[in-house]
Amino acid sequence: MSGYETITYEKKNKIAFITLNRPQVLNIYNVRMRDELYEVLGAVKEDSEVYAVILKGAGEKAFCAGADLSEFLSAPSPTGARRSRWLRDVWGRFLSLPQPVIAALHGYVLGSGIEMSMCCDIRIASEDAQFGLPEVALGIIPAAGATQTVPRTIGLGRALDLLLTGRRINAQEALQMKLINRVVLKERLFPEAESLADKIAGWDQCAVRAIKQAVSRGLDLPLEEGLKLEKEIII
Repeated sequence: MSGYETITYEKKNKIAFITLNRPQVLNIYNVRMRDELYEVLGAVKEDSEVYAVILKGAGEKAFCAGADLSEFLSAPSPTGARRSRWLRDVWGRFLSLPQPVIAALHGYVLGSGIEMSMCCDIRIASEDAQFGLPEVALGIIPAAGATQTVPRTIGLGRALDLLLTGRRINAQEALQMKLINRVVLKERLFPEAESLADKIAGWDQCAVRAIKQAVSRGLDLPLEEGLKLEKEIII
Protein backbone atom coordinates (compact mmCIF):
# COMPACT_ATOMS: atom_id res chain seq x y z
CA MET A 1 0.00 0.00 0.00
CA SER A 2 1.21 3.51 -0.73
CA GLY A 3 -0.01 7.06 -0.78
CA TYR A 4 -0.29 7.53 2.99
CA GLU A 5 0.76 10.82 4.54
CA THR A 6 0.83 9.99 8.26
CA ILE A 7 1.64 6.29 8.37
CA THR A 8 3.72 3.77 6.46
CA TYR A 9 2.75 0.17 5.78
CA GLU A 10 4.94 -2.78 4.93
CA LYS A 11 4.33 -6.52 4.81
CA LYS A 12 7.22 -8.93 5.23
CA ASN A 13 7.36 -12.63 6.11
CA LYS A 14 3.67 -12.70 7.05
CA ILE A 15 4.08 -9.74 9.40
CA ALA A 16 2.39 -6.37 8.84
CA PHE A 17 4.40 -3.32 9.96
CA ILE A 18 2.34 -0.19 10.62
CA THR A 19 4.40 2.89 11.49
CA LEU A 20 3.03 6.19 12.77
CA ASN A 21 4.97 8.55 10.56
CA ARG A 22 4.81 12.14 11.82
CA PRO A 23 8.14 12.28 13.64
CA GLN A 24 8.45 16.05 13.17
CA VAL A 25 5.52 16.48 15.60
CA LEU A 26 6.20 13.42 17.79
CA ASN A 27 3.74 11.28 15.81
CA ILE A 28 0.72 13.00 17.30
CA TYR A 29 -2.58 11.50 16.21
CA ASN A 30 -4.61 13.70 13.86
CA VAL A 31 -7.70 13.27 11.68
CA ARG A 32 -5.66 12.19 8.68
CA MET A 33 -3.87 9.53 10.73
CA ARG A 34 -7.22 8.31 12.05
CA ASP A 35 -8.55 7.86 8.52
CA GLU A 36 -5.39 6.19 7.25
CA LEU A 37 -5.20 3.80 10.19
CA TYR A 38 -8.84 2.92 9.68
CA GLU A 39 -8.14 2.07 6.04
CA VAL A 40 -4.98 0.04 6.62
CA LEU A 41 -6.41 -1.89 9.58
CA GLY A 42 -9.38 -2.87 7.44
CA ALA A 43 -7.02 -4.22 4.79
CA VAL A 44 -4.92 -6.08 7.38
CA LYS A 45 -8.02 -7.67 8.90
CA GLU A 46 -8.99 -9.19 5.55
CA ASP A 47 -5.45 -10.23 4.53
CA SER A 48 -5.06 -13.98 5.02
CA GLU A 49 -1.32 -13.62 4.44
CA VAL A 50 -0.82 -11.49 7.57
CA TYR A 51 -0.23 -13.59 10.70
CA ALA A 52 0.94 -10.87 13.11
CA VAL A 53 1.04 -7.06 13.26
CA ILE A 54 3.64 -4.66 14.68
CA LEU A 55 2.63 -1.08 15.48
CA LYS A 56 5.47 1.40 16.01
CA GLY A 57 6.40 5.06 15.74
CA ALA A 58 8.92 6.72 13.42
CA GLY A 59 11.80 8.84 14.67
CA GLU A 60 13.85 8.80 17.85
CA LYS A 61 11.61 10.75 20.23
CA ALA A 62 8.14 9.25 20.37
CA PHE A 63 5.79 6.42 19.65
CA CYS A 64 2.90 8.90 19.87
CA ALA A 65 2.75 12.00 22.07
CA GLY A 66 -1.04 12.27 22.04
CA ALA A 67 -3.75 13.71 19.83
CA ASP A 68 -3.71 16.89 17.79
CA LEU A 69 -6.16 18.85 19.95
CA SER A 70 -6.30 21.70 17.45
CA GLU A 71 -8.20 19.27 15.21
CA PHE A 72 -10.11 17.01 17.59
CA LEU A 73 -11.38 19.81 19.85
CA SER A 74 -12.70 21.83 16.91
CA ALA A 75 -15.29 19.42 15.53
CA PRO A 76 -17.92 21.16 13.37
CA SER A 77 -20.78 19.99 15.60
CA PRO A 78 -21.53 17.25 18.15
CA THR A 79 -23.63 15.44 15.56
CA GLY A 80 -20.89 15.64 12.96
CA ALA A 81 -18.27 14.48 15.45
CA ARG A 82 -20.36 11.47 16.51
CA ARG A 83 -21.01 10.50 12.92
CA SER A 84 -17.34 10.84 12.01
CA ARG A 85 -16.29 8.69 14.96
CA TRP A 86 -18.87 6.04 14.06
CA LEU A 87 -17.65 5.94 10.48
CA ARG A 88 -13.98 5.88 11.52
CA ASP A 89 -13.92 3.74 14.66
CA VAL A 90 -10.17 3.09 14.66
CA TRP A 91 -10.18 1.67 18.18
CA GLY A 92 -12.92 -0.81 17.37
CA ARG A 93 -11.07 -1.83 14.24
CA PHE A 94 -7.88 -2.43 16.25
CA LEU A 95 -9.80 -4.62 18.68
CA SER A 96 -11.50 -6.55 15.87
CA LEU A 97 -8.26 -7.74 14.27
CA PRO A 98 -8.00 -11.55 14.40
CA GLN A 99 -4.20 -11.33 14.20
CA PRO A 100 -2.13 -10.67 17.34
CA VAL A 101 -0.92 -7.05 17.46
CA ILE A 102 2.38 -6.07 19.09
CA ALA A 103 3.01 -2.45 20.11
CA ALA A 104 6.68 -1.38 20.06
CA LEU A 105 6.80 1.69 22.30
CA HIS A 106 9.59 4.23 22.68
CA GLY A 107 10.03 7.81 23.81
CA TYR A 108 6.80 9.66 24.53
CA VAL A 109 3.74 7.42 24.86
CA LEU A 110 1.12 9.93 25.94
CA GLY A 111 -2.66 10.28 25.72
CA SER A 112 -3.76 8.67 22.49
CA GLY A 113 -0.41 6.88 22.38
CA ILE A 114 -1.32 4.90 25.50
CA GLU A 115 -4.87 4.42 24.27
CA MET A 116 -3.66 3.03 20.95
CA SER A 117 -1.29 0.66 22.71
CA MET A 118 -4.14 -0.57 24.93
CA CYS A 119 -5.84 -1.84 21.78
CA CYS A 120 -2.81 -4.04 21.08
CA ASP A 121 -2.28 -7.52 22.50
CA ILE A 122 1.35 -7.32 23.61
CA ARG A 123 3.26 -4.14 24.55
CA ILE A 124 7.04 -3.95 24.46
CA ALA A 125 8.76 -0.73 25.54
CA SER A 126 12.29 0.59 25.33
CA GLU A 127 14.04 1.88 28.43
CA ASP A 128 13.52 5.51 27.41
CA ALA A 129 9.72 5.26 27.16
CA GLN A 130 7.63 7.74 29.17
CA PHE A 131 3.93 7.14 29.72
CA GLY A 132 1.19 9.55 30.73
CA LEU A 133 -2.47 10.49 30.39
CA PRO A 134 -2.38 14.33 30.52
CA GLU A 135 -6.00 15.02 29.57
CA VAL A 136 -7.14 16.01 33.07
CA ALA A 137 -4.67 18.93 33.07
CA LEU A 138 -6.34 20.15 29.86
CA GLY A 139 -9.82 20.04 31.36
CA ILE A 140 -10.94 17.09 29.22
CA ILE A 141 -11.29 13.34 29.61
CA PRO A 142 -9.55 10.75 27.43
CA ALA A 143 -11.58 10.35 24.27
CA ALA A 144 -10.21 7.09 22.92
CA GLY A 145 -11.07 4.60 25.62
CA ALA A 146 -8.46 5.05 28.37
CA THR A 147 -11.11 5.28 31.11
CA GLN A 148 -12.17 1.75 30.13
CA THR A 149 -9.09 -0.01 28.76
CA VAL A 150 -6.52 1.14 31.32
CA PRO A 151 -8.50 -0.02 34.42
CA ARG A 152 -9.12 -3.36 32.74
CA THR A 153 -5.39 -3.73 32.20
CA ILE A 154 -3.81 -2.42 35.42
CA GLY A 155 -6.68 -2.24 37.90
CA LEU A 156 -8.89 0.53 39.21
CA GLY A 157 -6.55 2.19 41.72
CA ARG A 158 -3.53 2.33 39.46
CA ALA A 159 -5.62 3.57 36.55
CA LEU A 160 -7.13 6.39 38.60
CA ASP A 161 -3.65 7.32 39.80
CA LEU A 162 -2.62 7.96 36.19
CA LEU A 163 -5.93 9.42 35.00
CA LEU A 164 -6.51 11.85 37.88
CA THR A 165 -2.94 13.10 38.36
CA GLY A 166 -1.75 13.26 34.77
CA ARG A 167 1.68 12.23 36.01
CA ARG A 168 4.26 10.56 33.81
CA ILE A 169 5.86 7.23 34.58
CA ASN A 170 8.95 5.58 33.15
CA ALA A 171 9.16 2.18 31.50
CA GLN A 172 10.09 0.34 34.71
CA GLU A 173 7.09 1.70 36.62
CA ALA A 174 4.86 0.93 33.64
CA LEU A 175 6.16 -2.64 33.75
CA GLN A 176 5.48 -2.89 37.49
CA MET A 177 1.95 -1.59 36.89
CA LYS A 178 1.50 -4.18 34.10
CA LEU A 179 0.76 -1.42 31.63
CA ILE A 180 3.39 -3.07 29.40
CA ASN A 181 4.65 -6.65 29.09
CA ARG A 182 8.40 -6.17 28.88
CA VAL A 183 11.21 -3.58 28.73
CA VAL A 184 14.21 -3.84 26.42
CA LEU A 185 17.21 -1.75 25.43
CA LYS A 186 16.24 0.93 22.91
CA GLU A 187 18.37 -0.59 20.17
CA ARG A 188 16.66 -3.95 20.76
CA LEU A 189 13.07 -2.67 20.64
CA PHE A 190 12.21 -3.26 16.99
CA PRO A 191 14.29 -6.46 16.62
CA GLU A 192 12.62 -7.85 19.76
CA ALA A 193 9.15 -6.99 18.44
CA GLU A 194 9.94 -8.60 15.09
CA SER A 195 11.37 -11.70 16.75
CA LEU A 196 8.19 -12.09 18.80
CA ALA A 197 6.00 -11.57 15.74
CA ASP A 198 8.07 -14.16 13.81
CA LYS A 199 7.53 -16.68 16.59
CA ILE A 200 3.76 -16.10 16.67
CA ALA A 201 3.60 -16.26 12.87
CA GLY A 202 5.29 -19.65 12.99
CA TRP A 203 2.52 -21.33 14.99
CA ASP A 204 -0.65 -22.88 13.63
CA GLN A 205 -2.78 -19.83 12.84
CA CYS A 206 -6.09 -21.47 13.66
CA ALA A 207 -4.80 -22.05 17.18
CA VAL A 208 -3.36 -18.53 17.47
CA ARG A 209 -6.59 -16.87 16.40
CA ALA A 210 -8.73 -19.17 18.53
CA ILE A 211 -6.65 -18.31 21.63
CA LYS A 212 -6.94 -14.58 20.97
CA GLN A 213 -10.68 -14.87 20.39
CA ALA A 214 -11.25 -16.95 23.53
CA VAL A 215 -9.30 -14.53 25.73
CA SER A 216 -10.73 -11.31 24.31
CA ARG A 217 -14.34 -12.49 24.22
CA GLY A 218 -14.21 -14.28 27.55
CA LEU A 219 -12.42 -11.61 29.58
CA ASP A 220 -15.55 -9.98 30.96
CA LEU A 221 -17.66 -13.13 31.21
CA PRO A 222 -18.27 -15.05 34.43
CA LEU A 223 -15.85 -18.00 34.64
CA GLU A 224 -18.55 -20.59 33.90
CA GLU A 225 -19.57 -18.80 30.71
CA GLY A 226 -15.95 -18.26 29.75
CA LEU A 227 -15.22 -21.98 30.05
CA LYS A 228 -18.26 -22.71 27.91
CA LEU A 229 -17.00 -20.24 25.32
CA GLU A 230 -13.60 -21.94 25.29
CA LYS A 231 -15.21 -25.30 24.55
CA GLU A 232 -17.18 -23.74 21.69
CA ILE A 233 -14.06 -22.21 20.16
CA ILE A 234 -11.84 -25.32 20.41
CA ILE A 235 -10.69 -26.23 16.93
